[in-house]
Formats: sequence, structure tokens, C-alpha cells
Amino acid sequence: MYRQDSQGDVPLFDEDEGAASKNKSKIQHPLATFFHLFFRISAVLVYLLCEIISSSFIACMVTIILLLSCDFWTVKNVTGRLLVGLRWWNQVDENGKSHWVFESRKETSRKGVSSSESRIFWLGLIVCPILWVLFVFSTLFSFKIKWLAVVIMGCVLQWANLYGYVRCKVGAGTNLRNMATNYLGLQFFKQAMNKSQGP
Repeated sequence: MYRQDSQGDVPLFDEDEGAASKNKSKIQHPLATFFHLFFRISAVLVYLLCEIISSSFIACMVTIILLLSCDFWTVKNVTGRLLVGLRWWNQVDENGKSHWVFESRKETSRKGVSSSESRIFWLGLIVCPILWVLFVFSTLFSFKIKWLAVVIMGCVLQWANLYGYVRCKVGAGTNLRNMATNYLGLQFFKQAMNKSQGP
């Protein structure tokens, strides 16, 4: 696995240093921000509406999978690099060996990233996979097995993007399990210290 930063002279992310906005809370890429949320929310809404209203399972399934696929492609290839300066992909070398590449902009060029866009990106990236997991459990508990393939596809595509961008954000060499364990250990330590200092 590789972690790369955009290098030197060639702007890998079409970055424009002079175009950094004066107000970082403004949305600089409204179209990318819209489509970041549009496909995700549309897939969830179509699933909910089809489960309640529609009698055509095939039409609903195809529509949801198309929306999920458009979302996966848009988030992976467009909105991640525009809104937060991150991207990931897989490449195969000459020997046929597969390598995952997690890339982020240099900190100096990331200063042009809008805080509003960043919040929208991460909120959409985290909330929707959780919804699809809830849909999996609701499908299992309500015995609507025909929807199981659709909700599993939603989980897989949404979690793949979330995993890829978390790896970009925290570093490709970082073991996420060790990072989570260290974080929980630190939280327990802080709570223990606060209790020991209490009245």
C-alpha cells in the first residue's frame, strides 16, 4: 500500500494556489457538493419509497443500484479530490501485483479547502453507510429477503468509499485497528484520571 502526496511542479489535483478563498466557510464547489449528497440521498429515498409504495421490485432494484454506482464513482473520482483533497485507487504493476494507493494533497495546498465542504463531505460519507447497515438489519428482521442483495450492495459501496477516504486521511501505513485501540485506551485513561482527581 502506498501513500502519496501531490508532488512538486505538476498539480495532481488541478490545484490552484492563487484561488484559495478568503472565506474558508464558503462553498467553493457547489456542483460537486450537490452531487456528493444527491446520489447518496436519492438512493436512500428510492429504497424507502420503493419498499413502501412500489410493486415493481426489479425497477426499484435497478434504480437503486444505478444511484449507488453513480455515487461511488462521483465520490471516489470527483468530490473527494475537490472537497477535501483526498483520493484513492488501485493499480496493478508489471508483475500483476495489485497495489492500493491512498493519496492526499500537501498541507500547504490543502489550505484552500473549505471547512463547510469538508464537513458536508465527511457527514455524507459517514451517515449514509450507517443507514445502509440499519437497512440490512431491518431487512433481515422483517424477512424481506428479496431486498437483501440491494442493501448489501449499498453497504459495500458506501463502506468502500468510507474506508478508502479514512485511509487517505489517517495515512496508508497506519493500522486502523491499532489507531482505534490507542484512542479508546486514551479515553479510558482520561476518564480514570478525571475520577481520581474528583472530590
